[in-house]
Amino acid sequence: MSSAPPSSPADPADCGLTIFWDDRLASYDFGPGHPMNPVRVELTMALARELELTERPNVRVATFEAAGDKLLGLVHEEPYIAAVRHAGATGLPEVRHGLGTPDNPVFPGMHDASALVTGASVAAAEAVWTGGAEHAANISGGLHHALSGAASGFCVYNDPAVAIARLLENGAERVAYVDIDVHHGDGVQAAFYDDPRVLTISLHETPRTLFPGTGFPNETGGPGAEGTAVNVALPPGTGDAPWLRAFDAIVPPLLRRFRPQVLVTQHGADGHALDPLAHLILSVDGQRTAYAALHRLAHETAGGRWVVTGGGGYELVQVVPRAWTHLLAEAAGGPIPPETATPDGWRDFVQRRTGEVAPRRMTDGTSVVEVHRWGNGYDPASPVDQAVLATRRAVFPEHGLDPMTDE
Repeated sequence: MSSAPPSSPADPADCGLTIFWDDRLASYDFGPGHPMNPVRVELTMALARELELTERPNVRVATFEAAGDKLLGLVHEEPYIAAVRHAGATGLPEVRHGLGTPDNPVFPGMHDASALVTGASVAAAEAVWTGGAEHAANISGGLHHALSGAASGFCVYNDPAVAIARLLENGAERVAYVDIDVHHGDGVQAAFYDDPRVLTISLHETPRTLFPGTGFPNETGGPGAEGTAVNVALPPGTGDAPWLRAFDAIVPPLLRRFRPQVLVTQHGADGHALDPLAHLILSVDGQRTAYAALHRLAHETAGGRWVVTGGGGYELVQVVPRAWTHLLAEAAGGPIPPETATPDGWRDFVQRRTGEVAPRRMTDGTSVVEVHRWGNGYDPASPVDQAVLATRRAVFPEHGLDPMTDE
């Protein structure tokens, strides 16, 4: 494949989206009581359909193939792939590979389900790279904790890392990965820590209070790749405005300087205030604002080539379906107005499927979230500003940027 992929339109409102979806993606299921319940992706796709997002003329729902061992081997060790296959076939744990733990219990067909998720992300990356799609999405993906030889944090195969590795194999010279999950994107960082072709940026709750315990500002990349691992470790209690301030202070200047050929993003919705596993207090509206910012940056810095994945998110009814439906609508160039009512048919489906009462609107009540930009001044008493400055000091000089001014 060509190392000079075609560009997409410069206007985020003038673009198309391919969603890689198969109902079998819901087979990635660790079982009853596990936080990673696939109902969240079922409800997301149901909401997108009820809002007629999938009927838009510029949106296509596409099929794909599961990732084979050769593709998985771009990131994962052969003995690990064999262990996943064996565990899923026998039900026996492979604890040395992180399989059969409370976080990653063995389930029947584990390899096939995990390879299917990875196949969707690889298909999305290939579609964007070849020009078959302007933007492409796999909301079941974003399993960013899986390591080369072990499952971790509900993640068996690291689909975003495999997708990025496939882009590199196909000739990409610069790929940027931005991870806005509340947990550090440790597996993707580890896969490319020594590779200067890949810029990984993760905004997450500080590892002092949250799994996986990595993602400090001083994790900046290995020899020859200094400054290509970027970590913003935010304090518990960070809400929309300070989170977006941190994003604005880190992500745009680095993407503008790096100029990726493809932007890959992970959109864990677990930074929301209602999420049961973490301690940030974002709203769906703040998350929606971040999606719009990433969309603009994809067009500004990566020729419009944007690969979108899901990620974490464990408030299965109130948060994830709305957040990711907003994400898909944004990627399709037609954001859903936040005051939009959720369709009656979807609310009925939620009641039947989960027994819960669905949210009635696509907003948490804040239609516009104001961003207090870094360039307007630094507050030394602010824990968020302290975290941002630590990151900027750690990596900005490696990119020829001033930690205080972006210049």
